[in-house]
Amino acid sequence: MPTDPSPTVHAAPGVVTPDGAAPTPRLLPGLVATGLATAVLLLMSRLVPTVSPLVVALVAGAAVGSLALGRARGARTVAAAAAVRPGVAWTASTVLRAGVVLLGLQLSLPDVLTLGWRGLVVVTTTLAVTFVATLALGRVLRVPRTAALLVATGFSICGAAAISAMQGVVARPGRTPAQVREDDDAVATALALVTVYGTLAIAVLPWLATLIGLDDDRAGLWIGASVQEVAQVVTAAGSISGAALATATVAKLARVALLAPVVTGAGLVAARRAGEDGRAGRGADDARPAGGRARVGPVPWFVVGFLVAVALRSTGVLPAVVIDVAALVTTAAFTAAMFALGLGVDVPRLLRTGRRSLALGGLSAVVVTTTALAGVLLLT
Repeated sequence: MPTDPSPTVHAAPGVVTPDGAAPTPRLLPGLVATGLATAVLLLMSRLVPTVSPLVVALVAGAAVGSLALGRARGARTVAAAAAVRPGVAWTASTVLRAGVVLLGLQLSLPDVLTLGWRGLVVVTTTLAVTFVATLALGRVLRVPRTAALLVATGFSICGAAAISAMQGVVARPGRTPAQVREDDDAVATALALVTVYGTLAIAVLPWLATLIGLDDDRAGLWIGASVQEVAQVVTAAGSISGAALATATVAKLARVALLAPVVTGAGLVAARRAGEDGRAGRGADDARPAGGRARVGPVPWFVVGFLVAVALRSTGVLPAVVIDVAALVTTAAFTAAMFALGLGVDVPRLLRTGRRSLALGGLSAVVVTTTALAGVLLLT
């Protein structure tokens, strides 16, 4: 992600910390707090397995941030809130990106290729159409650009994990506290929409697949290419048959494989836009970087790490126990990061401005579902 060494504001309001800096003693209170919260949230998520623990973590973080940190009164309370903020900010940035890297260990390219060229065409076409259409609909509905980008990413690729990865791109260096809150609100909105419409798909898609007369493989491909969260895909396809579940899982992996190029493309666009804004701000007579600041890298470091992890997993040299442990650590990292991000969410503002985003999520769900179904009917 950014190579800019200057201080960067992250998820916790009012906190300035070097992006990606190594943990220091001043970070420990926040790291301990997020660690304890993560452990509790992972246990709680077992009670609602169809809801991503990332979503549960973000909701919990927003509640704590609004009720406790956001309304801190008294010297001790204010001091405690200030003490945890640096560690919370570090978790929301570095731990989040480490989770994206580890996510690559869950993806094996040989497994994806078993889907066949027809299935891969269905998946890639659905992703591309959904991503572009959602961005266009976001402009029509006047949804903020960051929120529209995160909704497009979550609905077209892989839900909360994809939103988390894209958040690393939109978390541009040099953000003001107001921009931090705006970005955190966008993450919360996108995650909420993925949960609402993905949960609805669990009930609707298996019923529609039976009504249309799709066989198990085609139903699994449709669900895997269109439903957002992995847990939602497993629940929906598993309610049909084991064969549908197997196909849906591979289709979902194919969507995850496309995470890297999509995030990289967004990073390139963001870097170009940042360069244009920088030149405009300095004026036409001075095209040099201001103050010797390093340029923002267009390809985030965690995307490179994700690709390396995918390559390593695809070799087949990793034992099953390593892959299983990596999956647990990945979930824990994302959960901790989402809790940290949630602490900075402005809940009242989110409720006031959420109607257009809700409409965007509904339209995006229709696009991804109908596009995937059309591909399944035409190509398989």
